[in-house]
Amino acid sequence: MTVRQRTTDRVLVAAGFPVLGAGAGYLLKLLAGWASTWPWIPWQGPVDLIAGAPEPAATVGSLLLGAVVGGVIVFLAEQGYVTVTVERDRITTDRAGSSRSAPRTAVSGVFADRKRLVVLGAQGEELIAEYKNEGADLPSVERLAEAFRAHGYPWLPDGDPYRDAYRRWVEDMPGLPPAGNALLKARAAALKESEEKEIGELRRELAKLGVVVHDADGRQWWRETGTPARP
Repeated sequence: MTVRQRTTDRVLVAAGFPVLGAGAGYLLKLLAGWASTWPWIPWQGPVDLIAGAPEPAATVGSLLLGAVVGGVIVFLAEQGYVTVTVERDRITTDRAGSSRSAPRTAVSGVFADRKRLVVLGAQGEELIAEYKNEGADLPSVERLAEAFRAHGYPWLPDGDPYRDAYRRWVEDMPGLPPAGNALLKARAAALKESEEKEIGELRRELAKLGVVVHDADGRQWWRETGTPARP
C-alpha cells in the first residue's frame, strides 16, 4: 500500500501558487506606480523603473515574473512530499528521489504526528525518520495509521513511547557520547538558520553515535538508544 499526499491537494498547490504569484506580481506593479508619486519612499530608482516601464510589456512581465515565483514554490513543495510504501515485509519512504527503508523484522513500533513519521527499532533507534523541520511534507496521520495497521505493523496511537526519556540539550552537558556535544552545537546553529538539509544530516550523524534527537519549542531534546520506553 502506498500513501502519499492527496492528488487534489497537490493539484491545488500546483495550480494555485502560479496564479497567486501572477496576481502578486501585478499588484506589485500597481503599487510601484502608486509609490512612485511619493518623494520620500526608499529605493526610488527601482520603483520609478518599474512604474515607468512601457505597456503592455510591464503588465505581461509582472504577471510572468509572479507566475515564475509561484512555480518555484510549487517545485520546492514537490521536493518535500513524502511517499510511504507499506508492504508486508518492508517499509519504504521516498522524498525527492531519496529513499529509506526498514525490514518488518526490525520494526518495534511506528508513530506519526504533524511534525514527524518515525519507525522505531528494537533498541529505540530510528530506523526511518521523516521530520517536518527537515523539509518533509507528510501524508495525513489517519491514512498512515490505516496503512500500517492493515499490514500488521505495531502502530503507536499515543505517539513516541520514549518521550519521557528525552533530556533538554544545553551546551557541554555531560552524559553524551564523544563528539555528541559538537554535533548538537552545530545542529543548533543549523536550526537557527533553518538549514533543513544540514539539520537532517546532523541528526543522522548523531544517530550513528546512538543519540536520538528531536526539536520542540525551538530547543533540542535528546536520548540515547537502549533507554527504556515508558510503560
